[in-house]
Amino acid sequence: MNPSTVKTGAVYLVGAGPGDPGLLTVRGKELLAEADAVVYDYLANPRFLELGRPDAEWIYVGKQAGAHTMSQGDINALIVDRARKGKRVVRLKGGDPFVFGRGGEEARELARAGVAFEIVPGVTSAISVPAYAGIPLTHRDVTATVAFVTGHEDPLKETSGIAWDKLATGVGTLVFLMGVGNLAQIAESLMEHGRSPDTPVAVIRRGTTPEQKTWIGDLKHIARIAKENRIQPPAVIVVGDVVGLRDQLNWFERKPLFGRRIVVTRAREQASGFRRRLEALGAETIEFPAIAVKPPESWDPLDRAIDKLTAYDWIVFTSVNGVRFFLDRLRASGRDVRDLKGIKIGVIGPKTGEMWERLGIRPDLMPGEYRAEAVVDAFKHLGIQGKNILIPRAARAREVLPEELRKAGARVDVVHAYETVLPDHDAEGLKEGFRNRTISMVAFTSSSTVSNFVKMFESDGNGQLREWMQQVAVACIGPVTAQTATEMGLHVNLISPEYTIESLVHEIVSFFAES
Repeated sequence: MNPSTVKTGAVYLVGAGPGDPGLLTVRGKELLAEADAVVYDYLANPRFLELGRPDAEWIYVGKQAGAHTMSQGDINALIVDRARKGKRVVRLKGGDPFVFGRGGEEARELARAGVAFEIVPGVTSAISVPAYAGIPLTHRDVTATVAFVTGHEDPLKETSGIAWDKLATGVGTLVFLMGVGNLAQIAESLMEHGRSPDTPVAVIRRGTTPEQKTWIGDLKHIARIAKENRIQPPAVIVVGDVVGLRDQLNWFERKPLFGRRIVVTRAREQASGFRRRLEALGAETIEFPAIAVKPPESWDPLDRAIDKLTAYDWIVFTSVNGVRFFLDRLRASGRDVRDLKGIKIGVIGPKTGEMWERLGIRPDLMPGEYRAEAVVDAFKHLGIQGKNILIPRAARAREVLPEELRKAGARVDVVHAYETVLPDHDAEGLKEGFRNRTISMVAFTSSSTVSNFVKMFESDGNGQLREWMQQVAVACIGPVTAQTATEMGLHVNLISPEYTIESLVHEIVSFFAES
């Protein structure tokens, strides 16, 4: 075999950060997008799976406290094996690979095996979790020293590697990782070696995630507090006077949607903006698209309409998808937006209008209300008797708009520019959330998302959805979506007055502020 044709593999030890997917480094994101194989831990955020190639191999190796799916030796052998097969391997590790992450052990094994490797530091939980709890590890008015300590070691064992006599009083802030199970012994050892029993202590569980929870106490009582609250790993323990600054600096847990779990039912390709807005306000989002968009069964009707564009006085678009698919077919026919000269554009909703404005075309009609009925009223004021109108839209959409326009004297051609269908994915995880009452709200952005959402649960013979939904708030964008939800047997808690994601998010924040 010609050596120049041999594919050389490599392993990248990538720190995934503490849990918030926004804290993954740019380099880490780039490597995930290029990886042939990803070997990941329990603490790596599941959202990272969206960043990899569809054909990449994803291997879960556990590394959860007390429950390892694969031994460290097996993990070492695995990453060496994949690299020797010529694969680009990302070893995705929670936090930072070299901060109590055993990354040094894996790197040494790779070096012994002659496998090329790279270390990509991550944001360690030792600094990020306290920051998300509003606790700076150093402060010029409090302390200038900090130490990171493993809490996994039994501090009472005879051969302890921790110098408790120096640590207890020689460092201002102490941060213990993986120490919940040994909290009582840690506190006792610090007090025995001179640390004041009144020293403030914080225990922060699942820091940087919407499930973050913080308990505050002092060194004397923190073990009892942890026991009474049944605190489980993963958690970070902070010991020192800086804990007292949390009252002023607690920013993350005070976000308006912190602790709320909201199901986003919008189509996956359109959900990211909605999801980002909710997450920026502290919510945990569950992406569960109740609708998928695909081309129509045949392009012929739309293509024929495009062939006779000059015959139309108006083209009316009821959604962003209608604009996108129409423009795609316009380009496929060898035309572009210049061929729309002389044709007036009507839109429902500002987002639909923005698509045209980005092309330098200002819509001629955009009613203040984002409903088909409002479009008809606006057209009546313009006088549409005898006008030819084209409506490229979804298959099986409401017939109100074309019917009312025809009653007003217009000639209307409706063509299918796309179809909305039921996505093919598993609802078991969401059902578990309903059963455990951990879901705060389901947000619907169209009538199709409502009807499809209900169908996905009824298709397997499960009749409990409406019972579960009695414990969950329902948010709808616009009155038409709300009407569909009510007809499907759901209780609607809030309706955005404007047919926009911004308006819906505003109403969601107001709802939880009052609840």
